[in-house]
Amino acid sequence: MEYHSKVRAYRLKNGWSQEQLAALSALSVRTIQRVENGERASLETLSALAAVFQISVHDISDESIGTEDAMDSKILEAESRVKQEIHFYTALASYVLVCSILGLLNFIFTPHKLWVIWPIATWGLYLFIVWLRLFIFSQKLMQWQKMRVQKLLRK
Repeated sequence: MEYHSKVRAYRLKNGWSQEQLAALSALSVRTIQRVENGERASLETLSALAAVFQISVHDISDESIGTEDAMDSKILEAESRVKQEIHFYTALASYVLVCSILGLLNFIFTPHKLWVIWPIATWGLYLFIVWLRLFIFSQKLMQWQKMRVQKLLRK
């Protein structure tokens, strides 16, 4: 049951009109009407109504609000992760293509000098570090980040 239905049900259960509920909760009649018509209520409004009904805000609020926000954040995290992986694989494909061309040019024009090793090694080291960060350390970093935030919030 959504919170606007709960507010109406609690109001009728107590036998109050919208005007009486507004007076008891120190809210305007228009605010009560908006809440009962399904418009989104602020936390302060829900707190005032919960206090009048002598229940917790959790009992009156829409429980799916928190789970929807959590799902939205998980979806955004997953989309971000996929974009990072696509970026990595694109860079890897570019690395293979460019280094192959450079190797071919090195072999054709200056076979006695292996200058191609420097760009291959430098770019390869960079891609290896990105790979470690993306596929090995990302979960550990996120866990550490969450632990650190929780620790700071406890202070």
